[in-house]
Amino acid sequence: MRRLLSVFCFLLAIARFGSLRAEGPRTPPARRCSAEMARVHSFCIDRWEIRTVDATTGEPLSPFYPPSARLAASVRDTWLCEQSMLGVAAARAFPLPELPSFQREHSFEPRAVSEAEAFPQAYLSYNLAKRACENAHKRLCTKDEWLTACRGQKSTQFPYGDSFRAGRCNVHRPIHPGHVLHASSSLGLLDPRLNLVEEGEEPLLRLTGTTLSCASEWSGEKIYDMVGNLDEWVEDKMFLGGFYARSTTKGCDAQVSSHAETYFDYSTGTRCCADLK
Repeated sequence: MRRLLSVFCFLLAIARFGSLRAEGPRTPPARRCSAEMARVHSFCIDRWEIRTVDATTGEPLSPFYPPSARLAASVRDTWLCEQSMLGVAAARAFPLPELPSFQREHSFEPRAVSEAEAFPQAYLSYNLAKRACENAHKRLCTKDEWLTACRGQKSTQFPYGDSFRAGRCNVHRPIHPGHVLHASSSLGLLDPRLNLVEEGEEPLLRLTGTTLSCASEWSGEKIYDMVGNLDEWVEDKMFLGGFYARSTTKGCDAQVSSHAETYFDYSTGTRCCADLK
């Protein structure tokens, strides 16, 4: 009986081995990026500049104030006074955007959200940008990652090619919001109204992804506004790409590295990166 049982086990083992050989080695599942991100080589990057929400409740945070309860309150209180002191009469009458009651009455923690046709979050310091990405289970891009994504699969200086073309990206605009509100581009950089200034009927700061001619491409996937719209913080503690009123024709190579990690103003935003999953 034991001999018959041993033979049976041996035959069963052979059968299983043959079945495994027929199946071949199992292919590991493909590593992917989440839906709002594009794959670039071995990493993922947000297709659009981020907006922010409260990490716990998902409550939207204002893109016109820093996503910090303390800083937002300070900026609002300051500009309730300052708006009446700078600029011509029409500029002084330009109202402040509302700071939502949620941000005035509750503590909150920023979380990055990347989506099309959103007002991107400005007034980000390096520290706030990093926190927002980490709260979304992502991270800030390195400079090399950001530049690689911006240049696209063809590795060009601009998302659309090798030469600067006016109007293809939202950069080098002829109107500066500081001149409109303060008669100066170097005063009042924390004014919550700056990104609401328009050129004719067109806003200077555009909704994410609406500048269709400014898209970096990787394997048919598009990444929008890497040049222009907002400057973008990266892990190297600098911001890249230029914002809508920056007089730069350097495209992906535009960078500002002279500010501390606590610095923020109306032109500073970000997008996040992540490792493949």
